[in-house]
Amino acid sequence: MSTPSEVPTISNLSELRQSGWKSKTVKHELRDNFLVALQAGDELFPGIVGYDDTVIPEINLAILAGHDMLFLGEKGQAKSRIMRMLVRFLDEWTPYIDHPELPVHEDPMDPITSLGKRLVKELPEDQIKIAWWHRNDRYSERLSPGTKFADIIGEIDPGKLTSGVSMNAEAALAFGLIPRMHRGIFAMNELPELDDLVQVGLFNILEERDVQIRGYPIKFDLDVMILFSANPSTYNRSGKVIPQLKDRIGSIIQTHYPSDRDQGIAILQQEANDDLGGPFPVQVPYFMYEVVEEITNQARRSKFIDHQSGVSARFSLANFRTMVASARQRSVVLGESPAVPRISDLGHIYSSALGKLELDLMGSHQMSERQVLDAVVAEAIQVVFQKYVEQHGTAEIGEIFKKGVRVEVGDMLPSAVYAERLKRVPPVWEKAFEVNASASEPVRASCVEFVLAGLYSMDHISRSQRHGSIEYEI
Repeated sequence: MSTPSEVPTISNLSELRQSGWKSKTVKHELRDNFLVALQAGDELFPGIVGYDDTVIPEINLAILAGHDMLFLGEKGQAKSRIMRMLVRFLDEWTPYIDHPELPVHEDPMDPITSLGKRLVKELPEDQIKIAWWHRNDRYSERLSPGTKFADIIGEIDPGKLTSGVSMNAEAALAFGLIPRMHRGIFAMNELPELDDLVQVGLFNILEERDVQIRGYPIKFDLDVMILFSANPSTYNRSGKVIPQLKDRIGSIIQTHYPSDRDQGIAILQQEANDDLGGPFPVQVPYFMYEVVEEITNQARRSKFIDHQSGVSARFSLANFRTMVASARQRSVVLGESPAVPRISDLGHIYSSALGKLELDLMGSHQMSERQVLDAVVAEAIQVVFQKYVEQHGTAEIGEIFKKGVRVEVGDMLPSAVYAERLKRVPPVWEKAFEVNASASEPVRASCVEFVLAGLYSMDHISRSQRHGSIEYEI
């Protein structure tokens, strides 16, 4: 969301007309501003990674075509973020008739309610007050589960009836979210979870752009862009979304997870790098970014995890922050700086990971969530480590364990201890530090743990674990 600039000083309809302001529909407004940004070469969707050649071109065409859109994808694919970003293509400030009894932000040049039309018709233009609506406020969204017709469409207000208002008057209606977003953008998340009655109401708005409440014979020419999001597994299931509503959605935008690990890491760094500064800074070796993101990739591929549910990018972010928190705690307690995450810090991600995984009950074969996560982490370490074996030949280190070498590691073990123990180890250990060249003891300790965990994942060495510490040996 952008920071609002100074509010325009125009305060009545006469001044507005003299300024040359022209009325536009929301979609016309979006298209015009989008074209200006496109021509200027602006970054259209800043912060959205991995969609340049797939998702964003489809959104661009939908905006230009004036379509309502459905974002179809699994959880954690930036659907909501993109929907919220569309407000950046609205005019920064939009005028509306400033009257306390008007239920919507009326277009001063084209009001839709009886009261708005009467004000424009009967009052001199210099007596019709104008206020300004910022684009950040012209967006509203709702999560489908539990949503009722009255919430997003409207209802007859019993309180107004008891006060003497006739049911044949607009004043008897209490408008829901969509009518109140007249001249704005409304987003409905998890569309298939909507009650059929609400879906029919949405179909009516998409088809006729009007509001009908309990058969009340009134039509409002609503000007609203409607966005939806849905998971493919539920959207494509027969009976979850009525066919008439599906048919009226202009464009379906298919989202997806990052196509490779580097894209996932770019998203992770963009979201999490603010967590690394401060009085107790954290330095994250690139291979630890790779391991965290590969854990997510392996979870998405695992036969034990429900693929229809998906594994969100929030899974990577939560695990990364837990790992960083563990490293920072060690740094503070031991007085080491900077804090450098290690493989042993991943031993704490159960709390951040387990609630975000849904097991495939047919494929888990009675495995617990913890066992599935352990398998996923082990596979991720192996995949990343194999890349470094090819680059640096670190597999040679496994040979020294045949001579009876043992190395103990742990999330609260000082980095200096690693350095002291490795003084007795042959120079071949220098290969381990090539994965992240540094003279820093905390970084070198992280490299040691990564190589040991990698060798263990490839069955070159064994390990035993007790009370938070891990001992590797042949």
